[in-house]
Amino acid sequence: MGASTEKNAELIEHAKTLRNIPWCEDYEKMISGMLFVSPPLLSVTPNLTGNRYRCLAPELVTARHRARRLAIKYNTDFPDDATPESLESDRAAKLQEMIGSVGKGVYIEPPFFIDYGCNISVGDGFYANFNMTILDCGFVTIGDRTMFGPNVSIYAATHETGVQSRRDGVEYAREVIIGNDCWIGGHVTIMPGVTIGDGCTIGASSVVTRDIEAWSVAIGSPARVVKKVDPVPPLN
Repeated sequence: MGASTEKNAELIEHAKTLRNIPWCEDYEKMISGMLFVSPPLLSVTPNLTGNRYRCLAPELVTARHRARRLAIKYNTDFPDDATPESLESDRAAKLQEMIGSVGKGVYIEPPFFIDYGCNISVGDGFYANFNMTILDCGFVTIGDRTMFGPNVSIYAATHETGVQSRRDGVEYAREVIIGNDCWIGGHVTIMPGVTIGDGCTIGASSVVTRDIEAWSVAIGSPARVVKKVDPVPPLN
C-alpha cells in the first residue's frame, strides 16, 4: 500500500474527536498518509516539498517535543510514598494528557514510547505490558479489552522501497487498527496500514504485515492465520 496523493477528509474528521492535535496543513497531510520530507533533505533539495508535508513544521515539532516530555514523566515518576491506588490514578491522569483518546480502566506499564501520542486511541480495559512503542504519525486505534505483552511495537510510519526515495528523505504513514478483545503477544511488531479484527490472538514475536480477519489466531513472520476461534457476542 503506497502513499496517498491527497488529503483524507474522513481521517481529518476523526482527528477532531481527539485531544491535543497540532492543527496545521502539514498535520492534515501527515495523517492522510501523504509523502513528507525528512529534516536533512529540506536544506539541500527544497523542491522536494511540493505536495508533501514537512515534518519540521513548527506545529509538528512542538507536538513531538510535548510527547517526549510527557512520556519521560510517565515513565520515570514513582513517588516514594506511592500506593497502588495513587500510582494508578496518577498514571491515568498522565495518559489523558499524552494520548488522543483513552477509555476507562486503561493501564500501560512504563516505559511507554510515542511519536505524537495525540494520534492514538485506546478503548476501555486496555492493558499493555512493558516497553510498548507506537510510532503514531498515522492514527493507531486499539479496541476494548485488548491486551499487549511486553515489547509490542506498532509502526504507522514507513518509507518507500525505492532507494532514491529514501535518499530524498521521503516518508509517509498508514493507519493501524486493532479490534476489541485481542491478545497481542510479546515482541510482536505491527506494520503500517494493518487492521487486526476483533477477537484475534497474535503469537509472540510475530510480524504482522497484512490484515488479520476477526476471530483468528495468527503467528509467524510474516504472521499467518493458523486457526479460527468461536466468535463471542459484543458487550453492551
